[in-house]
Amino acid sequence: MGMMEAFPDWFTPRGIQREIIGEIESRISSGYKTVLLCAPTGVGKSLIGATFARSAADSFTVTASKHLQDQYIRDVPFLRPAKGKPNFACLKIMDAEKTSDEDAALRSGMTCDRGTCQVRVIRDGREEVETCEHKPRLADVAAGAHMDGACLYYQQKYEALAAPHSLWNYSMYFQTVRYGQNAFGSYLQRGAAVFDEAHRIEDEMVRFIGYTTYAGQMRECGMDPSSYDLGSVDSMIDISDTLAHAYLEKRRRQRESNPDDHQALAKLDSQIDSAERIRDDLKGDPGNFVVADPATDQAGDIKSVSVHPIDISAYAGDLLGAGMRLFMSATVEKAGFCETLGLDPSTVAMIDTPRSPFPVEHREVKIEPARRLSYGSSEEDELAVIGAVARILESHRGERGLILTSSVSRCHAIRSALPPGAAARVRICHSTNPDGRTQAQILEEHAADPGGVLLSSSLWEGVDLSGDLSRFQVIAKVPYPPLGDRRVRAKRDRFPLWYKSQTIKKLLQGLGRSVRGPDDWATTYVLDGAVEQLLRSDHMIPRAYHDALRIGAYS
Repeated sequence: MGMMEAFPDWFTPRGIQREIIGEIESRISSGYKTVLLCAPTGVGKSLIGATFARSAADSFTVTASKHLQDQYIRDVPFLRPAKGKPNFACLKIMDAEKTSDEDAALRSGMTCDRGTCQVRVIRDGREEVETCEHKPRLADVAAGAHMDGACLYYQQKYEALAAPHSLWNYSMYFQTVRYGQNAFGSYLQRGAAVFDEAHRIEDEMVRFIGYTTYAGQMRECGMDPSSYDLGSVDSMIDISDTLAHAYLEKRRRQRESNPDDHQALAKLDSQIDSAERIRDDLKGDPGNFVVADPATDQAGDIKSVSVHPIDISAYAGDLLGAGMRLFMSATVEKAGFCETLGLDPSTVAMIDTPRSPFPVEHREVKIEPARRLSYGSSEEDELAVIGAVARILESHRGERGLILTSSVSRCHAIRSALPPGAAARVRICHSTNPDGRTQAQILEEHAADPGGVLLSSSLWEGVDLSGDLSRFQVIAKVPYPPLGDRRVRAKRDRFPLWYKSQTIKKLLQGLGRSVRGPDDWATTYVLDGAVEQLLRSDHMIPRAYHDALRIGAYS
């Protein structure tokens, strides 16, 4: 069967989709098992990915954002979704609270991530593992049996494992693959895997492998955070080892004093497992980890400290294994991607879609350098860029727009220096905001304001400002990764190509926030002169962006 025959037959394939699927099939037929697809917004990558998955006997499809996962669920019903514990009410907690209303339980926070699926109990002087009565057996679910009162989380997870084609988010997929080999065995062996939003794999993997310890945890275990060198990996090994032993002792005392408090015991088990895991990872390769600057409160007291891997390639093989693999993104280039994941470039087939399905005049990019900005830019340079922002706002009065910059502090500096009338239009928007409003709430306010302008250092991706939600964009500062971040410095020093690749990737993601369809349109202004040097790296910029960015002008 040709790969095109696996295309979801409830959709009509477009010409560009047929072309890309044909190229993928050709690469696979030539012996490649890994294909990297770079295709811009509007191509319909999710249907291409679904075709690749369906052409194999069984597959995993993995994506990063809830928005895209929901799109797959809507458009590709043969993919059985697996969602995380916070999406489901815990029946065990509901039993304890004597309620049967699942919606009310969810609203009240009675979710599966707060429940205890397994507890260790003492029977006849021996410790045994007792499983929640609501948890079904994977073999029964795979056989089609239905258990009355089955845990909704495990029911859908096991259905996904048993189904030939399933859909996961990265966090849940990594967790299942890394820690589920003994429990799930052959259910994890798939002929194909589709990794969508592939430009986010490194961040997702760093978050998964990394570890955060909180000052409160340390103090409850009799440890003084200020007595440790919190910039040292050796200290993090010491901290995690001490935490593991302290929680083991706490568990022993808990078991002696109140063995029936299974939730407390399960929480201690989880803390022991986490501390032991990161201790072993750190000991195994201490040179591959970096400790972030400790997070502090307003008084300057330490709240937490995190440690993350620099090079994720050692983990990528185990976490991304499959027969055939398709990695998809709108903003990925081969050299940096292969370096990051430890892939041999000669074994990876690259498909770089040469054009966008959106007319170039609808996604116009105006490079208008006001000044070249950097971490140590002068006040004069910063004000010159802010002055250019003000002029653009004036020229787009009555239209909604988006301003992107590199940090929260720059957001506040921009709004503070704008003329009063312009500043009144601007809403600073991040995932968390000082006034307590959520990102969703600010986006709702923006949608109701005919001349509203969003200002953010975090909306470079993951937000859809289609139609008149944004008719213009301003990139005030090129988004180089912050060198104040210890991991960024360590990664740049070890992999110089990575630093530029990350910047280009984020810049291109930002260009796509406001034009989401062939009939949509917006103008983007880039004010930071640093962009000109980036645009000379034409080999790192996907071909579909070359027309709007007029790449040839910077060669």
